[in-house]
Amino acid sequence: MKINCFIPFANQKQAENIVTQLQQSVFVNRIFLLAMPEHDADCKFAQANCETLPVNDLTSSETVKKIAEHSDTEFSLIYTKCADLELGQYAIERFLQIAQNTGAGLLYSDYYKDGEQNPVIDYQAGSLRDDFDFGAVLFYDAKRLKQAVLETVDNYRFAGFYNLRLKVSQRAELFHINEYLYSVAEQNRSESGEKQFDYVNPKNRAVQIEMEQACSNHLKQIGAYLEPKFEDVNFDEENFEVEASVLIPVKNRRNTLEDAIKSVLSQKTAFKFNLIIVDNYSTDGTTELIAKYAEADRRVIHLVPENKNLGIGGCWNAGAAHKACGKFTVQLDSDDVYKDENTLQTIVNAFYEQHCAMVVGSYSITNFKMQEILPGLIDHKEWTSENGRNNALRINGLGAPRAFYTPLLRKIKAPNTSYGEDYALGLAFSRHYQIGRVYESVYLCRRWEGNSDASLSIEKQNVNNFYKDKIRTIELKARQLSFLAVPNDKAEWLA
Repeated sequence: MKINCFIPFANQKQAENIVTQLQQSVFVNRIFLLAMPEHDADCKFAQANCETLPVNDLTSSETVKKIAEHSDTEFSLIYTKCADLELGQYAIERFLQIAQNTGAGLLYSDYYKDGEQNPVIDYQAGSLRDDFDFGAVLFYDAKRLKQAVLETVDNYRFAGFYNLRLKVSQRAELFHINEYLYSVAEQNRSESGEKQFDYVNPKNRAVQIEMEQACSNHLKQIGAYLEPKFEDVNFDEENFEVEASVLIPVKNRRNTLEDAIKSVLSQKTAFKFNLIIVDNYSTDGTTELIAKYAEADRRVIHLVPENKNLGIGGCWNAGAAHKACGKFTVQLDSDDVYKDENTLQTIVNAFYEQHCAMVVGSYSITNFKMQEILPGLIDHKEWTSENGRNNALRINGLGAPRAFYTPLLRKIKAPNTSYGEDYALGLAFSRHYQIGRVYESVYLCRRWEGNSDASLSIEKQNVNNFYKDKIRTIELKARQLSFLAVPNDKAEWLA
């Protein structure tokens, strides 16, 4: 069994170090240095079995095609970073051994980053986000790699490797090795300092267009793509006392909740609305605060659910089921506030103007004093009415605030979790109905210590990412089943 290796050339020292390590393995056949035009003159190696492979982009379909053309061994090892790489003890042998034992199309492993352990997660059918962390060492079955390239029609500049792993996943397993087989140096810090928002950076729009195209093509090939045909929404399905209810699930947010309440009660609307606060057994004075406002203003409904084992999603279900809930249920987190007095009217208008079952707004990131901070406005303009519900399986969120037509919210229901419950609802709604958008900022998302995803440990990030991938997997299967079972306009609820 032999392996051809493909390494991006950054500089002479980096390349020599990696090449020297690879040449110590008897299983390495040839080593190719992927040299961008600006490095081509510097990339001169005298070592045996080491060759220069000129490429114009490190992420393009053309580069993937060149790798396939030079993958004349059983396996291909591709290193995807320009940083220093240190292979662990018998790492090459371990990749090879597990590849032979599993027949996987792609293998990847846990790794060390800057000396710290960086575990990754198992790949699922729903692991469609293009920022899935495979680490920097990809170990491909060369036949699967070549087959994927042959099946690729589109020519991508940015989505070459994303498309490659989607194609391979259609015919073979992507296998996670729960072992730390190598070490890399961290080199990529987001300009915004918030990696989770990079995909909505306008400067990355060209990248996102390609990623969306690759993902949509994949969904078509696996029978999970949805045409832009939507079920109708009947806004006269039920009678409601109020037009809209703002719903705040809360537990122990005494220091932030009052601002949220005031931002709701200050709303100016042409319709009646109320505020349902689902108090999830707070112990820090939050309960007393809610009671004070409920006593002073009949619009405030203080709801303590009977079930003591509810997450945020469970609190949403309890609030939506309440007899006082209005025709539209509008989200507000207990940490955040509406931008101004017109937010609620703007959201309700969007339901009627766009005739949709769910509305998603745009928000601004602020500090605790409500001063805008980077990355600023998050408007999710990658959404389109034609393909948004397909692209929703690739991106990691839909935006905020979120609002739902209540009869459908009561039917679908949120999963009883405290992470990803809103995303699961959005996917389920989008499977059948059009989602409306408000692209102006109507919501202030306040960042303070302890409430930002960016501050989570790698272990907690992995738990969250794995669960969101699971949500996508469930939705993917539901779309495949509904596609196979019945026409789109008669699909049954599979949420």
